[in-house]
Amino acid sequence: MNFTTKIPIAKSQQPITYASKIISLGSCFAENMGAKLAYFKFQNSTNPFGIIFNPVAIEKLINRAVHKIEFTDKDIFFHNEHWHCYEVHSELSNTSSELLLENLNKLLHHFRSELTEATHIILTYGTSWVYHLKTTKEVVANCHKVPQNQFDKEILSVEVIQKSIQNTINLIQKVNPNCNFIFTVSPVRHIKDGFIENQRSKAHLITAIHSSVSQLPSSNYFPSYEIMMDELRDYRFYAEDMLHPNQTAIDYIWIQFFENYISENEFATMQQVCDIQKALHHKPFNPLSESHQKFLANLKEKIAQLQVKLPFVSF
Repeated sequence: MNFTTKIPIAKSQQPITYASKIISLGSCFAENMGAKLAYFKFQNSTNPFGIIFNPVAIEKLINRAVHKIEFTDKDIFFHNEHWHCYEVHSELSNTSSELLLENLNKLLHHFRSELTEATHIILTYGTSWVYHLKTTKEVVANCHKVPQNQFDKEILSVEVIQKSIQNTINLIQKVNPNCNFIFTVSPVRHIKDGFIENQRSKAHLITAIHSSVSQLPSSNYFPSYEIMMDELRDYRFYAEDMLHPNQTAIDYIWIQFFENYISENEFATMQQVCDIQKALHHKPFNPLSESHQKFLANLKEKIAQLQVKLPFVSF
């Protein structure tokens, strides 16, 4: 694909390698990038508490992890035959309150361990719009289909977002002072808030992030939103809902990411991994044929050779 508009991207001063330990947090686009990192077998953890869209909700979870504040009965509630927690995604909800708390605290301790070991943390913010629970005034990560009259909606100011980002950085640096940060804004438009409201929301995020990044040498801004809006400004790059990037767009943005944030020394290994992944998905015409058995033996040998270099890799 050739484009007249190319977004300039500053290369990372601390590029990602296969020795790196990466945490991807945030919106559904974080899941897309996390899936790419996982496909190429980087050491990556993505959204242990599920998809979270706003910076304040992400900060709250990081604060819990850093200060070892376990979830208790007061942090969960029963609705529509399930127990939920306003701080996490509904995919973690459970019919048992005991199992929900057990799982949440297990994830919390593991998340803290990951935070202390991470070399890179990728934060993908989706929206500045948040919902406050009326009874506590707390910002929630997920409304869990609780009636909307139980919440107040507001847009976070640039100042509040900037403060939240700085709090997030400070918290992580308490347990991991050498961590590198990559910030980005999700290219998914939140049209349910309104077209103008979505633009305001993204603008607040972008302004706050740039202000924070300019003060932190170990951080970068990756322009995924700008790439989608200005390089891929055509509906052929959108999914059927006309809001989410389609696979072509995700692949294109991923290429811009790895070319600028992953060490060139790892490109050959990434190609090895890609070749193995494609081979594993190969569907033989005759699985019992001699040629296919040789193919499988060769593939097994390639995997074994890669695992000598990268023992943590499994297929």
